[in-house]
Amino acid sequence: MGNHPIESLMKTAMESIQQIVDVNTIVGEPVETQDGSVIIPISRVSCGFAAGGSEFAPAEDNKENTHTGGQAAALPFGGGAGAGVSVRPVAFLVVGNGSIRLLPVDSNVVVDRLIDTVPDLLDRVAGMLHNKKKKTSDEIIIARD
Repeated sequence: MGNHPIESLMKTAMESIQQIVDVNTIVGEPVETQDGSVIIPISRVSCGFAAGGSEFAPAEDNKENTHTGGQAAALPFGGGAGAGVSVRPVAFLVVGNGSIRLLPVDSNVVVDRLIDTVPDLLDRVAGMLHNKKKKTSDEIIIARD
């Protein structure tokens, strides 16, 4: 197939897509807030690509001149290529104050927030129960005296 025009068409389109989409598109540049926390945007990138072309037959009056010097004359070529890129924010990664949190952008934020707070809530309940047991055991010791 050699050096067909469709090859250069596809190469140009793929190079353009490569320039648009890089790793910084998916994991964005970190932003530092005044309190020292760092916020990193996370995105979803989707891309599509299509290319096509056709060689046209020579005109009827040029058919007898298709061979010149033992080689076939190049047929006229027409083609095109297209690409599309979609970048959609998915979440923000917040690093600071001794914790790392993932804050999603979609509509399930309430559920995700509840899931994030469950460990802290369990620690607090366990601490309250431990304090209550300690208090009742202290009351029993005082009552015996």
